[in-house]
Amino acid sequence: MREGELMIKKTEFTLKDILSRVTPTPTIDNGLSPEQKVQLLTELFGEVLSVLGMDLSNDSLKDSPARIARMYVNEIFKGLNEDNFPKLTAIDNEMAYDQMLVVRDINVISTCEHHFVTIHGKATVAYIPKDKVIGLSKINRIVDFFSRRPQVQERLTKQIADCLEHVLGTEDVAVHINAKHYCVISRGVEDQSSTTITSDLRGAFKEDSRTRGEFLAHCSTQLA
Repeated sequence: MREGELMIKKTEFTLKDILSRVTPTPTIDNGLSPEQKVQLLTELFGEVLSVLGMDLSNDSLKDSPARIARMYVNEIFKGLNEDNFPKLTAIDNEMAYDQMLVVRDINVISTCEHHFVTIHGKATVAYIPKDKVIGLSKINRIVDFFSRRPQVQERLTKQIADCLEHVLGTEDVAVHINAKHYCVISRGVEDQSSTTITSDLRGAFKEDSRTRGEFLAHCSTQLA
């Protein structure tokens, strides 16, 4: 190490360790590989479309079962595959930064586990560093990972906060999500203007009114 350089210590976390601290999604291990899931879902979606009366011999529809299967496994539900969890490394807070760090307007795309239609919104995430910090993009990646599975918004909010509290080694974590639910927009009450807001405030964000107020002031995202 050259004179004047900082020796930054890194802490890497195992996936098993992280996920053991996170509010679980109700899943089972069915032993299927991603490829096997795509194959089986292709067959099943073919049956679904046939039951709906769609003509799978039509050029526009014949490949739809496979397209839907790949989309489910590799894209919108990729958060069910632990291999897609972002690699997280916490580094020492060498600058002794002890003020609120906020990442706002994080895009949230998820799926309602009750009707399997879209949840779309924005997340604001904040923490007050103690000994460790992580790269800013990792916060976005954590939000995306837990979003990409069948979800309820309350659980999604807690999972993000659980993960960050463990990785960062601090209770001073806050997560706020403002989202539209297409199970409300496209069916049932068919309300296109309402949004759902959930928050998980911990440590100083819950106990200190000034810290809580400062964070909530950052959470004024308006959804189109």
